[in-house]
Amino acid sequence: MSGDAQAPRAFITGAGSGLGKALALRYASEGWRVAVTDLKLEAAEQTLAEVCAAGGSGFAAVCDVASEDSFAEVVARLHREWQGLDLLVNNAGVATAGTVADAPLQQWQWVLNINLLGCVRGTRAVLPLLTAQRSGHIVNIASFAGIANPPAMGSYNAAKAAVISLSETLRFELDPHGIGVSVVCPSFFKTNLLASSRETAPSADNPAPQMDKIVQRLMEKAPITAADVADAIYQAVRDKRFLVLTHRDDRKRALIKRLSPELYFRMALKATAPFLRKQK
Repeated sequence: MSGDAQAPRAFITGAGSGLGKALALRYASEGWRVAVTDLKLEAAEQTLAEVCAAGGSGFAAVCDVASEDSFAEVVARLHREWQGLDLLVNNAGVATAGTVADAPLQQWQWVLNINLLGCVRGTRAVLPLLTAQRSGHIVNIASFAGIANPPAMGSYNAAKAAVISLSETLRFELDPHGIGVSVVCPSFFKTNLLASSRETAPSADNPAPQMDKIVQRLMEKAPITAADVADAIYQAVRDKRFLVLTHRDDRKRALIKRLSPELYFRMALKATAPFLRKQK
């Protein structure tokens, strides 16, 4: 379904579930055309049906963020059918746990390839469209873990911190071309990230099963939903804000860390000590 030829156009990765799906529905509610992409076509098609029911339109397609060719196919369709793009959301990602000593190198390669290089591939794929029209916006979904760097999540923390750094670099590079950039750093919210990560993870023993359980419990208890995070992202893009901290407590923690790194370390060490004991 092509929809209104004048409606703004969004391309969202990992939109078959979780935050990606919530974002697709949020933009659909504003009448956007949404390229709903996911590793699983069936999941993307289900989201697209809900997008159309919510007042939007678009198309569903497979996009493997670990493949440049996969991105190229989607971008070719965007150029052919929509003649451009207004918003890219690099959302697809996976979760990992484990200390630096225990997590296998295979885990590091896997999460960096998807969470970091997926953003690089997506950005590089759409830049010819955006620079040609001298407009558009790129949103990279990072995590507050990339700022807080809690223990037993080394590879995930590093990947998300790199996404924040990538986004700031892009902000400098793309501003002269009229292209905006936002990086989103949510904390825990209700999502199926752990379950979907287990489905695609390389076959290896989980080096931190206890941390996995703790994170799952925190996600289930979180008062903030994927729809809440999606709305915060929609407003940030509308207002052209760069750093998006979706949780109020995280904004306080980030300020403490910036003003007094040692105070932050002592506070975080005390807060995470019970988790570390359970890891032993």
